[in-house]
Amino acid sequence: MTNYYHGIQKILVSVDCIIFGFEQNKLKVLIGHRAINPGKGEWSLYGGFVRNEESIDDAADRTLFELTGMRNVYMRQVGAFGGVERDPGERVVSIAYYALINVKDYDQKLMEDHHVEWVDIEHLPEMYSDHRQMIAKAREKMQDKIRTEPISFQLLPGLFTLTQLQRLYEAVNGEEVDKRNFRKRIKEMDFIEKTDLIDKTGSKRGAYLYRFNKNAFAKDSNFKL
Repeated sequence: MTNYYHGIQKILVSVDCIIFGFEQNKLKVLIGHRAINPGKGEWSLYGGFVRNEESIDDAADRTLFELTGMRNVYMRQVGAFGGVERDPGERVVSIAYYALINVKDYDQKLMEDHHVEWVDIEHLPEMYSDHRQMIAKAREKMQDKIRTEPISFQLLPGLFTLTQLQRLYEAVNGEEVDKRNFRKRIKEMDFIEKTDLIDKTGSKRGAYLYRFNKNAFAKDSNFKL
């Protein structure tokens, strides 16, 4: 490191990860209680400080891996949060990222080790600093993306019903959609394939299972849900 900026105030940079999951027809966020001061014991996102040898993207990847043990997860930057009083300990600017994972893929032991849990986004508790604002902003980003990119399939199992897909779309957007119009639009998309498999967990008659075809999607340039 050089000393070119001698006398200039140093500001800490951190990353915070907003990890979304979908369970029981609810959009959920992975949060836990802070283990350190300031704010020890308060509900919080999982994050950490950016190290000298890493970019902010690398820091976010490392933080996400520490928490989930997963690689190649869908993750996008939300933005910077730099309120002067946001951290009473030091002057800290945080770069927030959101990630999408399948709840069933997340190891229960890691949840216990990190003391985190899935919480319904519609019933968030009071949280440390500006973490609730980070979550709200991340949800807005998701709502924009889900209309033009197939990000919803990051939150679903490989095989899913149309009802699951509809409930996910409703959970992300916080509003109901017309079932008939939604299914009509879905059936126009070649990359959402109907299989011969039937899910009978919800009823005796059951519902057909569908899957996302990445190759077919790559040929469709007019995706808009």
